[in-house]
Amino acid sequence: MVLKSFVEVEPESPFPLENLPYGVFKTDEPGSLPRPGVAIGNYVLDLSAIASAGLFNGPLLSNSDCFNQPNLNKFVGLGRPAWKEARATLQKLLSATEPTLRDNADLRPLALLPMDKVQMLLPVAIGDYTDFFSSMHHAKNCGTIFRGPENPVNRNWFHLPIAYHGRASSIVISGTDIIRPRGQGPPTGNATPYFGPSRKLDFELEMAAVVGPGNELGTMVDVNEAANHIFGLVLMNDWSARDIQAWEYVPLGPFLGKSFGTTISPWIVTLDALEPFACEAPKQNPSPSSYLVEKTSRNYDISLEVLIKPSGQADSCVVTRSNFNHLYWTITQQLAHHTINGCNLRPGDLFGTGTISGPEPESYGCLLELTWNGQKPLSLGGTTRTFLEDGDEVTFYGYCQGNGYKVGFGSCSGKIVPSPL
Repeated sequence: MVLKSFVEVEPESPFPLENLPYGVFKTDEPGSLPRPGVAIGNYVLDLSAIASAGLFNGPLLSNSDCFNQPNLNKFVGLGRPAWKEARATLQKLLSATEPTLRDNADLRPLALLPMDKVQMLLPVAIGDYTDFFSSMHHAKNCGTIFRGPENPVNRNWFHLPIAYHGRASSIVISGTDIIRPRGQGPPTGNATPYFGPSRKLDFELEMAAVVGPGNELGTMVDVNEAANHIFGLVLMNDWSARDIQAWEYVPLGPFLGKSFGTTISPWIVTLDALEPFACEAPKQNPSPSSYLVEKTSRNYDISLEVLIKPSGQADSCVVTRSNFNHLYWTITQQLAHHTINGCNLRPGDLFGTGTISGPEPESYGCLLELTWNGQKPLSLGGTTRTFLEDGDEVTFYGYCQGNGYKVGFGSCSGKIVPSPL
């Protein structure tokens, strides 16, 4: 049964009462400060206004200032009981039959702001960012491209979630331009490496988990408790300069080819909102080490879509349709593995899934795969691409389809602008 809000929510809206994703925003008014909100239809509910009115009156949140902060770190650090209390409070306040906010002529216009009148910001202060490599289809395709079909996936990949430590400072909110990075690219034959703007700029279709409560240094998180340390998910484009990366990644892995920019969507969809869309994760063979064995191994049925609007064109073209359920390593396994050596995670930390590719060519999650490293140009409404050109705009969408409603993530977009040098 579809939940009914007093706020108008169109049937195709990604933000119904079943969702209520969290973000951080500010208005155009002079002196407006960043503060937390949730999305409902085409509106943002200002949580600082709700808190100041005393409407978070449950035992865990009644005396908390977590919604009077410039980011969500304090709230996500409170843990699942506080998240559930907030969700229950907000669903009640926004329901069609609840008069507390609906009939409050003073508070309602202060608390409910049109989405097109606010500026969305990074929802959390990201202390650390880790990027995993958790899609088997992506791993096989990349291995085949670079090493051949005989042994495309390294042996260790099937035993542990591979990852690298990314650059948190260059994570940006959706809508931020991405400057084409410069760096060294691989030489041809015995020539010296070339230096200049990347010639193989790519997108990577990913999602990312936002860490809630962390763990103490030297301790580990049990894989069956890991979901209690994950607040929710965002869309993520981990832009990649394939030529720079190919030259630098041996022996220490990605560096300048990845650290120039990572884009995330502004709304964090909670695991509670995603719960109805949980699905069985792929069977893992061989069985992983005991610390990675889950009592219930789950992914989520999240439809993902990538569009490219080529420079100078008015229309976007869909280039990929994939799904979060293609991940081989689950987000809970990723988090448990991250802490198995005693590494301490903190509220607001981010970890990406790695490129999410499906089994079919139309579900590949990056241009490296879609064009097979430039060998098969991609048709885009009258033009072609092997990799991204200046002026191209890439947009991700993601949603779960419910019975009469959608739980969506909004969009994650970025436009490529030329290197300034």
